[in-house]
Amino acid sequence: MPQIPAPIETRIPDGMRASPASGLFVAVVIIGFLYFGREVLVPAALAVLLSFVLAPVVRLLQRYFVPRSIAVLSTVLLAFILIFGLGTLMAAQLTELATDLPRYQSTMQEKIRSFRGATEGGSGGIVDRMSRMLDGLSRELNEQPAQPTRPIGPEPGVTPDEMTPIPVIIHQADPGALATLALIINPLLHPLATTGIIIIFVIFILLAREDLRNRLIRLAGAHDIQNTTAALDDAGRRLSRLFLSQVALNSAYGCVIGLGLWLIGVPSPILWGVLAGVLRFVPYVGAIIGAVFPIVFAAAVDPGWSMALWTLALFVVIEPIVGHGIEPMLYGRSTGLAPAAVVAAATFWTWLWGPIGLLLATPITVCLVVLGRHVKSLEFLDIMFGDRPALTPAELFYQRMLAGDPVEAIEKATEYLKERSLTSYYDQVALKGLELAQADHARGALNEERLARIRTSLEELIDDLADQEDRPRSLAGTDDPEAEAAFDQDEDDEDSALHLPVLTEEALAPEWSGEAPVLIISGRGPLDDSASRILAQLLGKHGLRARIVGTEAISTANLFRLDPSGVALVCLSYLDPASLIPARTAAKRIRRRIPKAAILLGLWRPSEEDERRELPEEVMTDYRAFTFEEAVRLCLAAATRPKAQGDAAAATHAVQRSA
Repeated sequence: MPQIPAPIETRIPDGMRASPASGLFVAVVIIGFLYFGREVLVPAALAVLLSFVLAPVVRLLQRYFVPRSIAVLSTVLLAFILIFGLGTLMAAQLTELATDLPRYQSTMQEKIRSFRGATEGGSGGIVDRMSRMLDGLSRELNEQPAQPTRPIGPEPGVTPDEMTPIPVIIHQADPGALATLALIINPLLHPLATTGIIIIFVIFILLAREDLRNRLIRLAGAHDIQNTTAALDDAGRRLSRLFLSQVALNSAYGCVIGLGLWLIGVPSPILWGVLAGVLRFVPYVGAIIGAVFPIVFAAAVDPGWSMALWTLALFVVIEPIVGHGIEPMLYGRSTGLAPAAVVAAATFWTWLWGPIGLLLATPITVCLVVLGRHVKSLEFLDIMFGDRPALTPAELFYQRMLAGDPVEAIEKATEYLKERSLTSYYDQVALKGLELAQADHARGALNEERLARIRTSLEELIDDLADQEDRPRSLAGTDDPEAEAAFDQDEDDEDSALHLPVLTEEALAPEWSGEAPVLIISGRGPLDDSASRILAQLLGKHGLRARIVGTEAISTANLFRLDPSGVALVCLSYLDPASLIPARTAAKRIRRRIPKAAILLGLWRPSEEDERRELPEEVMTDYRAFTFEEAVRLCLAAATRPKAQGDAAAATHAVQRSA
């Protein structure tokens, strides 16, 4: 029978795979395209962002049965009337400020003289002397070498009249009315052309929004049209709400600042209010820059310092209220960007497109991150610029264990335990991290040195967590069921390990009152002993003492030496799925040596719930657990009542219901 060939996408020749050099070449081409095409790309980017802001208004008008073309044209017209009106108002304020500057000249000179007088002595004198010294050195360096002197008097054969220079006067021809008009219009052509391009792009984007979305779906990949369409629609709505909220909030911020500056008496308050609102689109430093200009100007025009201090107080009060109070309630605590990504994006786009790039840096990067979160082929954008952790908690745990540095893993565990229980941490983070290590070991990627490093680091982490209670720190030391219920309601997913009880000596069944009623037998895998130590620690948190032995303790030669006294339950601890066959043999030997003890098969596989049903029934054990929480629940259920026929099935059913 002929073999079916593999799909085309899985048989890419090595020579056709993307290499780092080709990726670098593509990046250089894209950056060059962005730089040299900025005359067109900057208006296009501004148009895209304006379309996100105006799209909700267009949809609102369409909801009231306004035709789409009329809704788009009226919305764009109103938006640009507001923008032009704002620009005209700022120009008028600048003109007024330039006219009033001579009135403040004497005040500025007096401030400069007072400042200079304050710095005549002490360190200020040193600064002045250093400045004069540097000026002198600069003059010495710039001084031209002396030219050879000529004797005074006329050269031989030249009369004094011939040595008199002749003045030359150049008269420029009258340019005429058309040339003068061209000189006036030329500086305005570029802004007017840019504005016209933006208007055309905005109208086109709003009119052809669905068509552009479909083309973007085709570019991103049409193999899953339903999910991609839903993702892009969701991303568009989120971005529209985000940008519209930012525009509204920053506009209100500028109005409040302008009104406050008007009440204080700062000249041109509208100009400074608009500037503060616009600069607030620049993350981190925009609000600071927007505050510096009016503060410095207030200090320059006021004979005293009260106006500058009141202006400073205005920004100190308003900015925290807006940034830390209103913004989180309006559109969340962040834009979804990593702080380093914001700084890098601001630097990159400013280098490419100048001041406009600085204003567009954050919105453009937000768009890229949202696309990266929804479109699989653009996921690298979310990884590079998003604020979500690059590694999952389990991956970070494994990476720190592999690096032999458990300190960071302990810090992350401490943060995790503020909201979740210790059992949940071991199941959701540590055990999944150990699964990654086991998978690497199975494919031969871990040598003995690295395995030893992982075991040592894990032992240190387990020892450091020995004093933690098996409940969140917010509930540690309390036994209030109402507090636990309220805590559960505040969480997105309930931590069921919160309800694991702590057994006292009186609550234990008679056969569980021994020194170590739980015997944990580790498998032969390199990390099975670490998993056994975690289980023993969790059992101890709930009042069940346990001891750990290795697989060699139940070998034919050593089985008779195994002390069965006080053992009520034996747990076979395996992290490696390939250890099932030894588990069958171990269960048979334990039945012979400790016939009264229940047997729990702990096959730690929290990420493979669908494969649990495939376990062979030949492994004759009373209980089976795949997470530490299940194992602890089963042990606690068995320890609180006498062993009876059918107890294993009832306990297993209870665990399945709780899971």
